[in-house]
Parts: sequence; structure tokens; C-alpha cells
Amino acid sequence: MGEQSDRSALLDWEEVADVEEPSLTTEVNENSPRATTVSSRALGSTVPGTGWSSSPKEAVSSELTSLYAGVLTEKAVSSWVWQNECDQQKGRQYVTKRNQDVEWRRQQDQVLAVFVVTFHTRSGNMLEWCLPQDLNLDGVEFKSMSSGSHRIASDFVYFRKDSYFGLACFANLPVESELERGVRMKSVGILSPSYTTLYHHMAFLENQVRDQLRCPGQYSALESFFDQKKGLLPARTARNNVAALSTPKHFMTPEMKVTHPDGCMSQFVQFFGEQIMVLWKFSLLRRRILIFSPPPVGEVCYRVYSCCALANVPLPGVSRRLPPFCPFFYVNVNDIHTLETELSYVACTTERIFEEKKHLFDIYVDNQNVQTHRESLQPLLRITSSDREKYKKLQEKRKRLVGHSSYTEEELFTLFFSELNTKIFQTLLEVASSVDRALTKEHVRRMGLDPQADHKFLVYILETYGIDVMLMIDTSCCF
Repeated sequence: MGEQSDRSALLDWEEVADVEEPSLTTEVNENSPRATTVSSRALGSTVPGTGWSSSPKEAVSSELTSLYAGVLTEKAVSSWVWQNECDQQKGRQYVTKRNQDVEWRRQQDQVLAVFVVTFHTRSGNMLEWCLPQDLNLDGVEFKSMSSGSHRIASDFVYFRKDSYFGLACFANLPVESELERGVRMKSVGILSPSYTTLYHHMAFLENQVRDQLRCPGQYSALESFFDQKKGLLPARTARNNVAALSTPKHFMTPEMKVTHPDGCMSQFVQFFGEQIMVLWKFSLLRRRILIFSPPPVGEVCYRVYSCCALANVPLPGVSRRLPPFCPFFYVNVNDIHTLETELSYVACTTERIFEEKKHLFDIYVDNQNVQTHRESLQPLLRITSSDREKYKKLQEKRKRLVGHSSYTEEELFTLFFSELNTKIFQTLLEVASSVDRALTKEHVRRMGLDPQADHKFLVYILETYGIDVMLMIDTSCCF
């Protein structure tokens, strides 16, 4: 059984050997003796986000695919004509790999709970209704209705509950009711094993919160939704009331697409401008990053996600010894105890009191102002000439490729930082495996860094990831 992962498909590469796509043939119809080669893209997966689709130019028997979420059935596989025994073995491995990934994706899209939160004029935020009723949802009434949300008409919020993730849509409605003091406020949300599929349910939750405001107490649509999407309730453990859901080992291929909302990463880059390079450094160093913003908080949750995307290092084993760089999304004062125990995270809040709790974070982001109270990290706040050069290349690549390539703008930004990180760590690992382990100015420039201005950043990279090289810049230091 593999470990659960909550990163997007492009950010989550399982460290296993690739399995080649099989070379196989199948009869197009019984009357035609000519066999047609079938590629994996022609197998017609219906799984959202896999990037596989049926090709209109290739005639493929309908028996090759199952209409049930892209799973290849034994009947379909038995219809394939193998050219030799080696191809048959590769084909079987390919089918197993693909079906395991389909099953993993199906489990990630499961809903563990659905709930309605309301604001009571005397009691405050309250859990009004939920399914299942025996699942501990303590705290979701504060996570799904952010502080200060009474001042806005609608919002959405991502959050973390124990080992799982939630999405809730909030709205308020003016009403002629003295008991409700002229306004009715509710949130409708869900809990899932993974945050990467939550946004698929955004429209449903938005519609449901409006229905709950107009017709309180009508839960039939939510009950039907849960019956269709519900996953197995996880076993309770001593640490969490919600334990990790067991999932089969999953495999990622380069054809799979990023599974985050459109515009998420591009808005992030446009909002921070050159400051994104500062956030990139702190994210790569796995620092504790807290983003403050007044409501609405939905777009700020996307900035949390994007920060995590900046730290993606596709090379196998590089981040193995580090704590997971996991998004907490929205947090409030009830999460202080949890954050005190975290070594690395990205989160956002609407509560200004967090600014005084400096022991909880390393980096504090207020609007577009990135700051740190740690003197040792102050040099990393400066935007270097190499930072500006990288940001310029990012913008140039965006203008050149968007609309003229198969990549979306989201994939372009994510791939840019993945390639940037890969270049850095490939160079460092090559030097670490050399005889003298000497990291020179030429190596640093090859990584896209400035030997002088990025010296402190490079030192922290070596310390954080435990890479043993001799840094031959200014003074010789061994790490």
C-alpha cells in the first residue's frame, strides 16, 4: 500500500521505475484482417485530469475500454493481440499501473463528510447538520466560516482537519427577522482525503449554500450527494479521530495534468510580481509561511497552494529526509496549538492576532509585503539581480508559449519552477558525488544563482537538504 499524497498530479511523481506503454495490436472489426496499432492515448480514459482522450483518427474497439472511470477490464485486455511474450508482459504491467492510478484517483475524490454550518446570534458559529453523524467534526464550524466573513456577501475557504482537507462555501442573506438580527449566514462544506479534487465540487457547494439560506433545513440534495460520493470511514486512532485513508500505490505519468483551478498559479505570479522569487526561496527552504489577508479568503487559499507548488523538486529522494511541505490553508486561533508543533507549513489567516505570535512562523506575508522577524533570514528578502533575470525569463516564456503550445498557463508556471529546482539539485548532487566535492562559482552560475548575492540562500539549501559539498566561494566551508 502506498502513502497518501495530496499534491497535484504534476507535483506528485511516485519514485518507481517507469513502465513502458505496450506495443500491441487489435482487430478493428471481425471482417478486417488488418491490425491497427493502439497507443495509450487511444484507450479513452474518462478519468478527469489524466490528459488521455480518444483520438478520432484511430478506430478502436469499444471493448478496449471500460466506461467505468477508465479502468481496463480483463475482457478488454484479452482482446489485445500481443506481438511477442515480452510485449505481453509490458502490456500487463501497463494495465496494472493504469488501473491502480485510476483507483487511487477515485479514492482521492471520495467525500468523507458533508456538513452545514450556521451563525447563531447568541451561540456564534454552530454545526447545524452533517453526514455521517459519528465522524468528529469539531472545529469545522470555525474553519468553514472565516473570521470577518460577516462583512462580505460570499466566499469559499479551504482548510485542513486532522489528516484531511475541506472546502466550504459561505454566503449571507439579508432577512426580515429580529431573531437573526436581519442577516442569515451559512456555510456548506465537505471533507476529503485530498485537496486537489475539492474544487470539482465548488459549484455544487455554492448552489447548496444559497438553497440553505432560502430554505433552511432542506438536506435531501446533500444526502444524495453524499450517497454518491461517500468513501469508507477511516478507523479512529489515538492521534487523530480521522486517520489516514489507505490507498493503493499510485503512479504518475508526464501526460497527467495539473489538478488545480484555472488561473490559480498565474494570479499568484501577477499578484506578487518579482516578490515571487523571494517566496520561492523560502518555500524551497521549507520555512513556516503564514499569509495574512482580510476576507474574502478564497483567493488567499490559492496563494497557499501556489507556494507549495514553488517547492516541487521532481528528482527522486531529494526531499525524503525533510518534513512534508503541506498546505494548511485557512487557520484561526483554534489552530495555534497545532501550528506550534509543525516544522514546515504554508497557511493563511484573516486574524491579525497571529502577527504577534512570532513563534508560530518564520515568514509573515501581509498583502504583498513579505517579512521575517528572524535576523538570519533577512538577507533572503532582498531581490537579487539573478532573481530579476529569472522572473524576466518567466514572463518572456509565458508571452512566447501561451496560446502557441500544448501547455496551459498554469502548467507553464509550475514547470518553470520545477525545472529551476531540478537544475539546482542536479548540479548539487553531481558535485556531491564527485571526488573533490568542490562547488565553484561556475557551478552556482549554472544553477541560475548569483555566487555572491545568493550565497546565504545556497548555504541554507545545503544545510536544509543535507548535501555534502565544499562551497568554494569567498571562504571554503564544509557542509
